[in-house]
Amino acid sequence: MRHLFIINPKAGKGKTKDIIPLIEKICRKEAIDYIIEITERVGHAKEIAESYTSKEFMRVYSVGGDGTLNEVLNGMAESDSCLAVIPCGSGNDFVRSLTDKENIEEILNASIKREFELLDLGKCNNKYFINIASVGLDAEIVYNAIKLKRLPLIPSKFAYLLSIFTTVFGYKSKNLNIQLDDVNIFEKTLLTAVANGKYYGGGMKVAPRAELCDGNLEICHVKEASPLKIIRLFPKLIKGIHDTIKEVTFYKAKKIRIQCQEEISVNIDGELFRAKDISLEIVPKAIKFVIP
Repeated sequence: MRHLFIINPKAGKGKTKDIIPLIEKICRKEAIDYIIEITERVGHAKEIAESYTSKEFMRVYSVGGDGTLNEVLNGMAESDSCLAVIPCGSGNDFVRSLTDKENIEEILNASIKREFELLDLGKCNNKYFINIASVGLDAEIVYNAIKLKRLPLIPSKFAYLLSIFTTVFGYKSKNLNIQLDDVNIFEKTLLTAVANGKYYGGGMKVAPRAELCDGNLEICHVKEASPLKIIRLFPKLIKGIHDTIKEVTFYKAKKIRIQCQEEISVNIDGELFRAKDISLEIVPKAIKFVIP
C-alpha cells in the first residue's frame, strides 16, 4: 500500500509546508512507499485524491484544515482507499471528535501505523461531508470569518469570534421548512446544524451527542432569537450545554430536507455554497478512516 500526502500550503496561514520534512523523516523511518502532492488551487485536493484512488488502493492523508479534508474526502469517498487527517488548519474541528492529541508528530505516527475503522458520512445535495453541514446564522458567520482570516493582523482562532459579533446584529432569521424523517418544522429559524461530528467554528460543541458511526445525523435547531440572546447562546454552545436554552431543540434523523423561498448560505465542513432547497442524508459506514 502506498501513502499519499495531499498538502494544502495555504492552510494555517502558510505554515503547513513546514511539516513536509517531518513527513519525509517519519516515512523513511517506517520504510513506507509515500507520495507528497501540494495543492495549487481550490478544488485541486479533490482532483489529486480522485486521480490516485481511482487507480489503486492507498492511504490518503489530508494535510491542512477542514476545507482540505472535505475536498480530499469528495475525491476519494467512493473508492476503496482509506483516509487520515493531519490537522494543520485554523479550526481543525473534525479531529476534535476523534482524538485529544494535538502534537502533529504523534498524530502522524499514529495515522501511519493504525488500522482503519468504518465511519459514517453525510451527504448534502450530492456532496459528501464528514463533520457538519449547516444553514442560517452560523453559515453567514463562517462566510465572514473566511474573509477575516485573510487579513494579516487577525489571528485565525480569533476570526470566528470576531465574525460572530460583526454578523449577529445584522442577521435576520429565515422562514425555513425543515423535514426530519417524519417530523416537519416550519418556523423562523436562526440556524440549523446537521452534524456527524461534534464540533465546528473553531471548537464550538454544537452537537454534543453526535456519533461518527451510529447511522444517524444529529440536528441542532435554533429558533429566531434577539441579538442579545444570541450572544448569550454562544458561551453555552462552546461548552455543549446549549440544550438549556428554550430556543434550542435537538433531533436525530437519517434524511433531512431544508427549503427556503430565497437562497441561503450552506456551510459544509467550512466550504460554502448557496441554495433554496437542501437535501441531506446519512451514509452509514461509508469511509475507511484512520483514527490517530
